[in-house]
Amino acid sequence: MKFTEFTLNGSLLEGIASAGYVECTPVQEQVLQNSLEGRDLYVQSQTGTGKTAAFLVSVIQELLTREGASGKKALIMVPTRELAVQVEEEAGKLISKTDLTAASFYGGVGYDRQVAALKKGVDIIIGTPGRVIDLHEGGQMSFEQVAFLVIDEADRMFDMGFYPDLRRLIKVLPQSEKRQTMLFSATLNSYVKNLAWEYTRNPAEITIDAQNVTVDEIDQLLLHVSSDDKMRLLLGIMQKESPQSLIIFCNTKKSCEIVAKRLRLNGFQSEYIIGDLPQSKRLNIMEKFKAGSINCLVATDVAARGIDVNDLQMVINYDLPNEAENYVHRIGRTARAGKSGKAYTFCSEQDVYSLPAIERYVGKSIPSSVADESLLAEDKSAGQYIKLNSYHEDYNDKSEFGRRRQAEHEAHRRGTKGRGRYSSRNEKKASEYRRDRRVFSAEEEDRLASMSTEERMKLYREKYAGGSERNSGRKGKGGKNRSQYSKNQNYSKAKGRHSVQNAKPQSVPKNSKSRTSTQKVGLFGKIKSLFSKKK
Repeated sequence: MKFTEFTLNGSLLEGIASAGYVECTPVQEQVLQNSLEGRDLYVQSQTGTGKTAAFLVSVIQELLTREGASGKKALIMVPTRELAVQVEEEAGKLISKTDLTAASFYGGVGYDRQVAALKKGVDIIIGTPGRVIDLHEGGQMSFEQVAFLVIDEADRMFDMGFYPDLRRLIKVLPQSEKRQTMLFSATLNSYVKNLAWEYTRNPAEITIDAQNVTVDEIDQLLLHVSSDDKMRLLLGIMQKESPQSLIIFCNTKKSCEIVAKRLRLNGFQSEYIIGDLPQSKRLNIMEKFKAGSINCLVATDVAARGIDVNDLQMVINYDLPNEAENYVHRIGRTARAGKSGKAYTFCSEQDVYSLPAIERYVGKSIPSSVADESLLAEDKSAGQYIKLNSYHEDYNDKSEFGRRRQAEHEAHRRGTKGRGRYSSRNEKKASEYRRDRRVFSAEEEDRLASMSTEERMKLYREKYAGGSERNSGRKGKGGKNRSQYSKNQNYSKAKGRHSVQNAKPQSVPKNSKSRTSTQKVGLFGKIKSLFSKKK
């Protein structure tokens, strides 16, 4: 169905045409059919299905044509700053031929520009819960004229802890009888259902089967690889495929920064986006990525929420997501509105335990293969120290101990320096040990592609868990088993240094006033001990 088949305002139709919309997606068609009748909506729809345009066109049409809507406002709540900016940009295109105005309000930036926009007048308010509540309680933002409420990505709001803020916010809005409410969510959890039941009036329920959009039309490949070879595999794929636009997903903020910086050392223009980055830097990176001046973005699940890039060519899961649902969210970014895309997923001995839940969620086994040497490329950053920025609170400690801890953590992660079997003296031996653990036999490689999830899990347990048993018998200090030795030690942090005390200190005679040999005796203690002996 085309947008022109709906009875829409002429100026809005011009904006729709200038934005490049012609055919309605399923969610757009169903949302418009119900919202234009004035009904509240409860919509289950994944990202990439066109839902942003669906609720914007509905709200704009109502603001322009509904009787008594003159002077009324729309409030659109989103979970992240990036999504707020994206919705504002989309709204700007659609209202370009009208007299309506739209603005976004989010934290991480100053209040001056946002307060100035409110003073001029805003018809479509787009914001994150925290900043919207702050502006309302500060008296700069009024909700008296809000006649339309849209809550986008409601499930993600709850995941990010915004549920109390949402309830607090909705309670100060005009009553549900005096506003039209639209609730959009990718999943139907109990929080979303409660919100829909409590704050909507007999909503029309719309469910869009997004798996056909975000899974079936994506060329997926799961690559079994050792965690030590992930960077080499990433470089091999990027050199072979040369994607024009690529998002790489990591599970942690530190991994994002390390991967992005290692890519730069290998000659790829890449940036990382995490929740701790200053807002101005995040916006600047997103503008460059959308403009194509950088074609590789490394991101966490939360930071990437709301990133909407047209014709994204590829997604790479550097880490297998811990939550099955996030796998669909990630790869769906390369198949917007029914377009095809490509998604690679790296599955190492550390990731494999998340695989069964993901395959159950998508309802089928992901096509898989073994990352052999032909897929791996040289890593020019191997062995180089990667300095992390101070965005991570773990690395804000600038003391001697903090610097040492950071260096030891990075050395251990690289596997080139540090203690134990990763010492530089034993690097050759350690490399042979890691290589021995990661190599699959020819028979195993042939079997992997056709294995069930349970069979693959069994193979990984035999290959990696069994390999760790080899290491558990290695000797530590004094001929003791390492695991036993570590259990007999108490490690404590004192005055910026690691101090080691034996777990079983020497017993001290009941009447003895002297200190044990493991304790330090100062000058005053020595003098006191001398006089006590004379007595």
